[in-house]
Amino acid sequence: MNYLSVENISKSFGERSLFNNLSFGINEGQKIGFVAKNGTGKTSILNILSGDEPSDSGQVISRKNLKISFLPQEPKLDPNATIEEIIQTSDNHIIKIITAYEEALKNPEDSTDYQKAFDLMEANQAWDFETVYKQILSKLKLNDLNQRVSTMSGGQKKRLALANALLGQPQLLILDEPTNHLDLEMIEWLEDFFAKSNITLFMVTHDRFFLERVCNEIIELEDGKLFSYKGNYSYYLEKRKARIENFTSETKKAKQLFKQELEWMRRQPKARTTKSKSRIDDFQDIKSRAHQRRNDHEVQLELNMERLGTKVVELHAISKTFDDKKILDQFEYNFLKGERIGIIGKNGTGKSTFLNMITGNIAPDKGKVVIGDTVKFGYYTQKGIHIKEGQKVIDVVREFGDFIPLKKGRQISAQQLLERFLFDRKKQYDFVDKLSGGERKRLYLCTVLIKNPNFLILDEPTNDLDIVTLNVLENFLLDFPGCLIVVSHDRYFMDKIVDHLFVFRGDSLVEDFPGNYSDFRIYEDSKPPQNKKVSSERNSNKSNWKKQDNKAKLSYQEQKEYQRLEREIANLEREKKALENKFTTENWEADEIQKQSIQLQNIIESLNNKTERWFELSSLLEI
Repeated sequence: MNYLSVENISKSFGERSLFNNLSFGINEGQKIGFVAKNGTGKTSILNILSGDEPSDSGQVISRKNLKISFLPQEPKLDPNATIEEIIQTSDNHIIKIITAYEEALKNPEDSTDYQKAFDLMEANQAWDFETVYKQILSKLKLNDLNQRVSTMSGGQKKRLALANALLGQPQLLILDEPTNHLDLEMIEWLEDFFAKSNITLFMVTHDRFFLERVCNEIIELEDGKLFSYKGNYSYYLEKRKARIENFTSETKKAKQLFKQELEWMRRQPKARTTKSKSRIDDFQDIKSRAHQRRNDHEVQLELNMERLGTKVVELHAISKTFDDKKILDQFEYNFLKGERIGIIGKNGTGKSTFLNMITGNIAPDKGKVVIGDTVKFGYYTQKGIHIKEGQKVIDVVREFGDFIPLKKGRQISAQQLLERFLFDRKKQYDFVDKLSGGERKRLYLCTVLIKNPNFLILDEPTNDLDIVTLNVLENFLLDFPGCLIVVSHDRYFMDKIVDHLFVFRGDSLVEDFPGNYSDFRIYEDSKPPQNKKVSSERNSNKSNWKKQDNKAKLSYQEQKEYQRLEREIANLEREKKALENKFTTENWEADEIQKQSIQLQNIIESLNNKTERWFELSSLLEI
C-alpha cells in the first residue's frame, strides 16, 4: 500500500539549487534510510515530507488520514511545560481516545457512547498507554516527569521529542538523525524497537550499524539523482560499488565512441542521407555520455604534526564530584604515544568531564594532571563551532592565518584549505550561520586540525557528518601517529578506530577494556544475567476486565490500578517463595535470621493488602 508519493519536488535558496525534480514513493512496511552528502538538502527533503516546509515545485501526496510523526534535528517544545505535559498535550490520537472514554464514564446511562469509547480503547490498546510511555521515557533516561523543558539540555529535548513521536503510534515516522544524543544502550534499544515494530520509517542517519540493522531499503541522492537499493546498508555498499564501476566502464566506452564519431563529423559528409542524419543526431547523445562526470570530491586531511615526546599525559589519583555525584575517584592512568582509546558509557557518567580535566578546562577536586612539554591538544567538542555574527566561512580560517603550514615545509592558503574541506570558492563567502549542520561540523573539524595537534580528542565527532566524510575521517585517524581519544555512540566508527575502551559505568567506576566496541558487546552478552526480570504470569482463573461487556465500568485509573495490582501480586509471590527457600538453604546467624524474618513478614503483609484491593476491584467488574 502506498503511503506517500513525492512528485518532481525542487528546492533552492537564492541562486543555490539543492535539488530538482526529485520523485519517489514510500510504501507501507518500508524502513528507508536516506543517504546523501552534507549540504545537498537531506533536512529540507524531510521538512517537505512532513509538511514543515514547502517545495519550490512539485507536490507530496499522502494517503487520506495517514498518521505521520516527524522528529527534526532541533525539536520545538514549550519551554514552560513539563515532560508529562508535553506527552499529555501532544496531538496524540491515543490521548484523545482516553479522554473520550473518561467522558463516557461520566454518562453511564448512555450505553451507546460508552460502548463506542470502550471499543476504541480496545482497538488501539489504549489501556496500557501510561505504562508504555513511562517505559519509553525510562529507556530514554527521562525519569523526572515533572522536569520542565526550560531546564533540559539539547540532548534531553531531542530524546523527549523522540519519545513523543514514538508514542503517537504513527503509520509513517520521519526521522532526522534519530541516534544523535543517544548513548549506546539507548541506540541498541531503539534498533530493537524498530526492528520488531511494523512502523514505516523514512530517516536520515549517519549511523551505519543502525542502517544495517533497521533499514530494508536505502535511497541515495547523488549529483541530483536518486538511486534506490532494496536491502540494508551492506547491500547498498555492494550494489553502489557495482553501479559506479558500471558507470566508469560505460563512460570509458562512450569516450572511445565519441572520438570515432568526432572524426566522422569533422569529415563533414556531403551526402545527407537519412542514415547519416540519424548518426548526426546520435552524436549529441554520445557526446553528453562521454563528458558526464561523477562528483567524487572528498575531504582531504593533512597534518604537520609536531613530535610527541616520551611523557604524554599522566593522571595521578584524580577525583571529581558534582553535586554529590562521583565522576572519578582516585583514577590513575599514563597515556602512551600512539594510543587510541574509545570512551563509552551512559549519558551523565562523566565522559565529557573527563576530557575537560585532561585538557585543563576543568580542575580535578583531588590529584593532578601532568601534561608533557611536547603535547599539543586538538579538542573537538560537542558544542561545535562558535558562530560570530556576520562571520563568513573564509573569515573563520583566516583567524589562523592566510597561509597554513603542511608537511615537509609546504604551505597552503586559507582558500585552498577550505577547498580541501569541500567548501568551493563561492561557498567560502557564505555566512557561517547559513551552513547546514553537517557543513558546520566539517568547518569545525577544519579549525581543530588546522592547529596541527599531536594529541587529538574527539567528543562525538560523527554527529551530523555525512557517511562520505566519515569514511575519510576514519582513514585519516587510522594513519594519525599521535595520541587519540574518541567519545562516540557510532559503533562502526569505534570498531574501526580504537584499540581499547574506557567504560564509564557510573558512580566513579571506570573499566579499561582491551578491545573495540563489538568485542565489548560480545563480552557483556556472555556474562551470566544478574537480577533477571521474570515476566509476570497472570492467573488464568482471574477475570480479565478488558474482556467484560459494557457493565465493566471501572474508571480509567481503577482499570490501570487493577492491571498494576496483578503484576505486583505476582512479583510479591515470587519474592515470598524465594525468601522462604533461603531459610532452608542459607546458614544464617541469629541476627540475619531475625532481619530476614522481618522482611518476609513485610512481604506477606503487602501481599495481603494488595490481594484484598484486587478482590475489591474484581468484584466491581461483576456488578
